[in-house]
Amino acid sequence: METEVEKETAGAYAPPVRREKRAKRSAVIADRIADRVITVGGIFVILAVLAILVFLVAETLPLFRGGTVTAHHNYVLDIAGTDILDVQMDEYKTFALLLRHDGTAALYHARTGAKLNPPAVDFQGKQITSFAQSIDRSQAAFGFADGTVRFARIFFPVTVITSGDLPQGLTRLDDRDLTDGSVVYSRVPGNQYRTISVALELEDALMVSAAAKPLVALDLQVSGEAERGTKAFVAMDSNHDLTLNIAETVVNLLTGEKSTDVITHLLPPLPADIAVHSVLLSPEGNAVIVAARTGRIYRYNSIDLEEPFLAETAQVLPSGVSLGAVGFLLGGGSLVVGGSDGSLTIFFLLGREDADTQDGQALVRAREFKSLDSPIVQFDANARGKSFAVADAAGNVKVFHGTSQKTLASLRPETTSQYRDILLAPRMDGLMAITDTGHAPFWEFSVPHPETTFRTLFRKVWYEGHPEPTYTWQSSAATDEFESKISLIPLIFGTVKAAFYSLLFAIPIAVLGAIYTSEFVHHRVRAVMKPTMEMMASLPSVVLGFVAALVLAPVVETWIAAVILAFVALPISLMLAACLWQVLPLRLAIRLQGLPKFCLIFSVVLTAMFTAYNLGPLFEALFFEGDFRAWVSGSRGGPEPFLFLLCLPITFSVIAALASRFFGRTIATLMRRLSHVQAALLDMARWLAMVAATVICSYGIARLLGALGVDARGGFVDTYVQRNTLVVGFAMGFAVIPIIYTIAEDALNAVPEHLRAASLACGATPWQTAIHVVLPTAISGVFSAVMIGMGRAVGETMIVVMSAGNTPIIDMNIFNGLRALSATIAVELPEAVKDGTLYRVLFLAGLVLFSMTFVINTVAELVRLRFRRRAMQL
Repeated sequence: METEVEKETAGAYAPPVRREKRAKRSAVIADRIADRVITVGGIFVILAVLAILVFLVAETLPLFRGGTVTAHHNYVLDIAGTDILDVQMDEYKTFALLLRHDGTAALYHARTGAKLNPPAVDFQGKQITSFAQSIDRSQAAFGFADGTVRFARIFFPVTVITSGDLPQGLTRLDDRDLTDGSVVYSRVPGNQYRTISVALELEDALMVSAAAKPLVALDLQVSGEAERGTKAFVAMDSNHDLTLNIAETVVNLLTGEKSTDVITHLLPPLPADIAVHSVLLSPEGNAVIVAARTGRIYRYNSIDLEEPFLAETAQVLPSGVSLGAVGFLLGGGSLVVGGSDGSLTIFFLLGREDADTQDGQALVRAREFKSLDSPIVQFDANARGKSFAVADAAGNVKVFHGTSQKTLASLRPETTSQYRDILLAPRMDGLMAITDTGHAPFWEFSVPHPETTFRTLFRKVWYEGHPEPTYTWQSSAATDEFESKISLIPLIFGTVKAAFYSLLFAIPIAVLGAIYTSEFVHHRVRAVMKPTMEMMASLPSVVLGFVAALVLAPVVETWIAAVILAFVALPISLMLAACLWQVLPLRLAIRLQGLPKFCLIFSVVLTAMFTAYNLGPLFEALFFEGDFRAWVSGSRGGPEPFLFLLCLPITFSVIAALASRFFGRTIATLMRRLSHVQAALLDMARWLAMVAATVICSYGIARLLGALGVDARGGFVDTYVQRNTLVVGFAMGFAVIPIIYTIAEDALNAVPEHLRAASLACGATPWQTAIHVVLPTAISGVFSAVMIGMGRAVGETMIVVMSAGNTPIIDMNIFNGLRALSATIAVELPEAVKDGTLYRVLFLAGLVLFSMTFVINTVAELVRLRFRRRAMQL
């Protein structure tokens, strides 16, 4: 039995009774609400991101689609196709004006084939032997059997009236159009009607053939204003006499009378046995093309009208293949050639060093299209772009875009008869074809984005006038002949280039700063430094861009030599100051820790910058012959100076690694035997020896590379532009540093303290602990910080817009500008037509930017998780 003492003793040492802790009901409810809200909020964020992705994809998908036939009209004309000289159509697809070989005209409603009253045409009984028209079909030239030419202006006057002004007794043509027999009234929004009619104005006859022989071939180009228009036309008569004629029309502003003067230039004769298919004149009038039926091209250089000459004879089709169709696209830079074998090729006229021609230019095969099944017999070019249509002998009609090679429409034959003529609607939204028997199918179609394919957006494209395929972004210009160049590669390159150079500045400063404040600074100093760094992120990017463009860029341009010298002087000064710090007695060094040491570091940085500023002119004179900008442009000096500067960091890293590998243990053993001051002096001597070896080796390597023809100019450095990538790197680095620094510093502080204690207990220095223990443990967070900073740099807009120069070029030159995806979207989207090609291409640029940041963040997360799993095992 237990005694009383034992019971009292047991009761005295009994553990206290623990009360069951219960959270308040309000706290539980709040916790559950917060859990649900956070979960639902996260889901909505994911859905919002997915919605953005879906929207971007939906906006860009139409870029890769072809044409769509929206309507098909089919009727038979009351005239044979063999009688038709030419077909005209207005931009609203209302009229089809047919000109006959006998000099008369016929007018039809384009959608129904209803016959209307044609304009009066009077050629005074002359026989038409040839015909030509301008690319927009507004001007025409008729060649006659007596060697004369008459010009005509064909146009469609348009007015808009209200429904109250609509005449009575009109005949309905279809659900849109009414007519009185000559004028068509089309209903338009706003309870209004558009009136449209046909007008044809003939000019007086001009004698062209000196022998008064029939003109068998013509081509016409028009330039100038209405009051002083100039018509250039090439004519060939039945004797194969070829003339280039300049007709200048002057309008008397008082009387309205027109007078035309013609200057005729005789071109060198052609071979006597040539069978001419057609003659062509370039829009600038500097080249005359004579196309033979055998596929041989005779090109005359007519730059000097007083002395034109036969510059080139080229065979553009294989032997045995005859020429079916030939013609220029808008602008005259592309010559389309169709053969009897169904082949379809585009040639450019380009200057070539190896050209075996009289003028150094040659017709170069630029593009080949997929062959048609039958011989090509008809060709028509669009007047508002690089699109064109061809028809083969089997009645197949295809519409292509000359640059993208995209098939816009493929129209099957309506009859077995061969098409006599095909006509693309002016707005590239319809096509009419007429057969020998008068059958006239008319297709209406929609081709919103003819110039966009994956190839034109992401691969090299050979544009007119360019010597070779290139990546080019040029979305707009001032002339109708211009074609949009919409390669996204220069924009992607500019985005990556800006991010690369900004991170080149930001990563070392941010990561080393995070290591310093996390491992070496007193907590009181850290409490001031970190918020100060974080406040840098609050600066608006537009302010940084403004300062970079208007303040930093001119300063860097003026003191570029001092800036380059600072990249060398700053690390050397810091290393020298660190070596001198080690010489200080330990008690003094400990007393100066914290804020005094931090101030000394800043004073060293300022001293290095001041030294670089003062020695900049001397440095420029010694290294770059007194003018750095002239040196980088290649106008003076050799390549060795900049090669020497580039070799310095690489050579120093190699020498430091070799010294550590072969002499590290020996020096460490020797230092243990020395006093603190002696060891510090030995360490300083070691660093000075490595610096001296670096300078000597870098100089030797630079001389060797220079002798081998290596030159950084034309690559990494080249012509200096004020708003360049160096300035962008400074400004964007300033914006990225706080992000990388903050996240990296938090990751370093999250490393368990026992790891630091264990390392220090084993005799490691604080620096060795930071580099070999703390940093590897926190590497996932540091890597995430770098990747998030990269995402910030990739998506930056205003800094790039204001300080990068906005030049969409692919050039690694750090002294040149760039154009980023984000900057292009910001600059061009407000001016882009909604749902137009540029509008959707800019959304595609946004999708590419979205994808880049998504990939960067995904990779960062995957790497972070991997390193985190490894760190959790410690």
